[in-house]
Amino acid sequence: MTRSVTPSIRAAVLVPVFRREDGDLRVVLVRRGTLGPHGGELAFPGGKCEPGDASLLATALREAREEVGLAPDQVELLAELPPVDTLVTGYLIFPFLARIVPPQAWRIQAGEIAEVIETRVRDLDRPEARGTDVIRLAAKSDPQPIAFFRVGPHRLWGATFRILEPLVSRLLAGEWRV
Repeated sequence: MTRSVTPSIRAAVLVPVFRREDGDLRVVLVRRGTLGPHGGELAFPGGKCEPGDASLLATALREAREEVGLAPDQVELLAELPPVDTLVTGYLIFPFLARIVPPQAWRIQAGEIAEVIETRVRDLDRPEARGTDVIRLAAKSDPQPIAFFRVGPHRLWGATFRILEPLVSRLLAGEWRV
């Protein structure tokens, strides 16, 4: 797959996971609001590095607090994952896998976040949860096959898919204590 742009904007995301009392392992996603280059897409809480951020992890924690009200003291870092670039918008995303204690209620940042989705990791491992579409990523590109997860009525694709897809089997195998 050819890249349309060279990644130049550093961003960081939190990949929040937690186990419910019934034992279900969940991953937390957000559906972006309609504004911005990734409007309406499923993603992890996160965003662009700001000059005041002490580290990439600090960026991910700040963004998770701003977007969904997840306090840093409710987050335990499990792993720093390999960076992933976006294919069109020029972001290089640094993901951080973290065990969280979810808040009683998510505090969604109006305008930027439309909803928080807590999806079961085992549901993402089912064959019917996976699909492929042929889409045009940029105005001048040829249509390309793009893999995705079905999450309710939504499709999780792009950089978020490429971060999450290799984690599903590792999470289910218990590689990290969640």
